[in-house]
Amino acid sequence: MGTYKSNILIVDSETSVRQLLAKRFIYIGYKVFLSTNGTEALKIINRENINLVILDILIPKIDGYEVCRQIRKSLHIPIIILTALDGFTNRIMGRESGANDFIIKPVSLKELEIIVSYNLRQYNFQRIKKLPIQQEIFYFGSLIVNLTKQQVFINNRQLLLTKIEFSLLKLLVQNAGRKLSRAIILDNIWGYTPERDIDTRIVDVHISRLRSKLEKNPKNPDFILTARGIGYVFQTLNF
Repeated sequence: MGTYKSNILIVDSETSVRQLLAKRFIYIGYKVFLSTNGTEALKIINRENINLVILDILIPKIDGYEVCRQIRKSLHIPIIILTALDGFTNRIMGRESGANDFIIKPVSLKELEIIVSYNLRQYNFQRIKKLPIQQEIFYFGSLIVNLTKQQVFINNRQLLLTKIEFSLLKLLVQNAGRKLSRAIILDNIWGYTPERDIDTRIVDVHISRLRSKLEKNPKNPDFILTARGIGYVFQTLNF
């Protein structure tokens, strides 16, 4: 199984809508979770690493507005309301409940793709801006990373890293223990937002090069671990 762009939860009581959206977003590289009602949707959100929700208002057990409000108590992931309900009042209620977008059915799949992509980019950009910790020197067992002097030592031996390799390591250690997606890494190191899965391969290439210099066994790394389906995480345990 390959890597995914992001994890999307689609909540709709209509089977045809769920199947249509799931087929499309799976095809373009997303991992898709499905739910038919509000109660089940909240359980999935609590259980899985959901990055974005596409949500109808008229769903059983708990309506879409309340699902929005419950999500917003603890998460800031993008929520897109996709519903047949039109009108100013419904739009206002959607916004007040915490939805990022309010889309009226029917909508073209291409338009929805663009809206989803835009919301994920905005969310990832805002999230990464809050991540870095203001610290000059990091100690991880035998590894020392001095950000001020741009020096890296392992077992008292200084490593020679390229500018990109050091920037990549800096991003990882400043966010140690946090799973960083390939898209976030690509945007922060190269200033580029990926449009296709192939665009993120450059991240894998440079992670591999960095591991070859940093890890005792690059194929079984101690520091830079793969976050399956997401990207990479700098290990903080056992140090």
